[in-house]
Amino acid sequence: MQREWQLAHGRSLTLGDRALIMGVLNVTPDSFSDGGVHYSLDQALEGARAMIAEGAAIIDVGGESTRPGASRVEPAVEQSRILPVIEALAKETDIIISVDTYREETARVAVAAGAHIVNDVWGVQREPAIADLAVETGAGLVIMHTGRERERDPDVIVDQFAFLNRSLEIAKVAGVSRNQIVLDPGFGFAKDTAENIALMDRFAELEAFGYPFLVGTSRKRFLRATSGGEQQEWDAATSASSAILRIAGADIFRVHNVAMSQSALALADAVLQSRRAR
Repeated sequence: MQREWQLAHGRSLTLGDRALIMGVLNVTPDSFSDGGVHYSLDQALEGARAMIAEGAAIIDVGGESTRPGASRVEPAVEQSRILPVIEALAKETDIIISVDTYREETARVAVAAGAHIVNDVWGVQREPAIADLAVETGAGLVIMHTGRERERDPDVIVDQFAFLNRSLEIAKVAGVSRNQIVLDPGFGFAKDTAENIALMDRFAELEAFGYPFLVGTSRKRFLRATSGGEQQEWDAATSASSAILRIAGADIFRVHNVAMSQSALALADAVLQSRRAR
């Protein structure tokens, strides 16, 4: 089903007809996969340009690692890392820019600098004011599920509904439009290998939410546990998982290796097109 995702600065993205790729751009020294790779402004811009050339529709800029055990940084540090990158990307390209943050303060200045989407790994539950910001600015809002720092239901799908329904209620009370919201099941966030595999297996059950979904399996530990090997094998497993989840109904794919995922998702889209035609 085709839907328009409404974003800040009068932009939008069409979801449904084909898979869209969100390229990961961590401007951090300690992210689990690409820490330090894009740490300087020049490195970050070079990485973003490469992902855009490979077919990314969105660049997701983050200034604090969310890997397990990562140290939190002060908002000023987070902002000093991401704002120059967002400002430069907004000036030199027309790419859709996402800011990966759970802080309302950081989200606000990032949108002012040119970001179109706020990608909140705490699902607007750590700082609900992010929902108010989305209303004020029209920013797209990614509401992610996490199992961190709380009691979880042992059934992975029941827990998705318990957590995300609470997030959606916060967004509804704030006045966020349905057309601004995309959900993310939070692969890897306080989920072990068996739970992540079960979530992949049962992903189609999340269609009951009635919202588009973004997924981020890229190079996650559960893929490394099943595929083993080095980074090349992790990227292959990422692409396979993305294709599986595309067939199951996901719309947007947050990945490190854009080119490899683009090929896998093109095949998945061809299968879906054949299915629709039939």
